[in-house]
Amino acid sequence: MKKGIIIQGSSRSDGDTNTVVSYLKDVTGFDVVDLNQREINYFDYEFKNEDDSEVIFKNIVQNYQTIVLATPVYWYTMSGIMKVFLDRISDYLYKEKDFGRMLRGKEMAMISCSNDDDRADEFHLPFSRSAAYLGMDYLGDVHAWIKGKELSVEVKEKIDALALKIKN
Repeated sequence: MKKGIIIQGSSRSDGDTNTVVSYLKDVTGFDVVDLNQREINYFDYEFKNEDDSEVIFKNIVQNYQTIVLATPVYWYTMSGIMKVFLDRISDYLYKEKDFGRMLRGKEMAMISCSNDDDRADEFHLPFSRSAAYLGMDYLGDVHAWIKGKELSVEVKEKIDALALKIKN
């Protein structure tokens, strides 16, 4: 079984996305990083950020094969905190390139969450194209929706199918 990590990028640590992340964690045994509990600043071309981004990124590339990005759907796209996290990968494409290159050959998947089964077909593009650009294998994505704080059987089956792909 591959070693993996789930990156939760929601403005609420205990919201619907966390319900999905908790279920995926139980199924996969993957570790979780909650970006909302960390300080991650916007990309800076002068590389003057002093935040948690370096520790998180270096831990990921040195210790995990599979990375699952989990985000709510905000205004038809990923959350702001997830976008900032992805933008900060640029630190390792310009500076400390050896760490950026460590993404090559790793795997990425994505899980999105909202209150209905209404995610736009193109939602996955920033993730799948970023994976391709970084030399990563994009394993796919799933959209989950929460009704009354619960995951439906249908959603659990979709997450279980993704879990099988990302664990093996």
